[in-house]
Amino acid sequence: MKIISGKYKGRKLEGFDLKGTRPTMDRVKESLFAMIQDYIPKSIILDLFSGSGNLGIEALSEGAGYAYLVDSNAKAANVIRKNIEKIAITEVTIWNMDYQKALDELKKKSQKVDIIFLDPPYQTNYIEESLKTIDQYELLAPAGIIVCESDDLKKIVYSKNFVSVKEKKYGDKHIVILKKI
Repeated sequence: MKIISGKYKGRKLEGFDLKGTRPTMDRVKESLFAMIQDYIPKSIILDLFSGSGNLGIEALSEGAGYAYLVDSNAKAANVIRKNIEKIAITEVTIWNMDYQKALDELKKKSQKVDIIFLDPPYQTNYIEESLKTIDQYELLAPAGIIVCESDDLKKIVYSKNFVSVKEKKYGDKHIVILKKI
């Protein structure tokens, strides 16, 4: 797994074989970032189920201003720290905590986010639960987007306050990009 473009292009990331994670593969990541490239410059990123930090680090490489990388798995959080240290990125906060607690922390900080990546374990309803909290806490910046990834389109459940602006299927993965109405 490597960074595909931007200022850290070609740098290798650890975590491909991290138990319980499914890294977004390079070809999917390349297509995804082509879809969202106009949203990235100077944006605040939230990678809520970060795994190795792959998506958040890619966004930083492509010009995002700051990233919150969150994972409840301590081993994943350590891999994120190693990847961040290896590349010497400073515009980042790493939280080893439950996704709901991370959303609570952002609310306490009154932090609006421009791009939110939601790629939780597939066997959960965390996309739906995350979207409810993000909407309730008004965490998404007015022109922001939410990138959801799941193995089943039916698991990407969102309220009437959001609209899907792009949907794409890559093998067994569905990616849906949402905006606030």
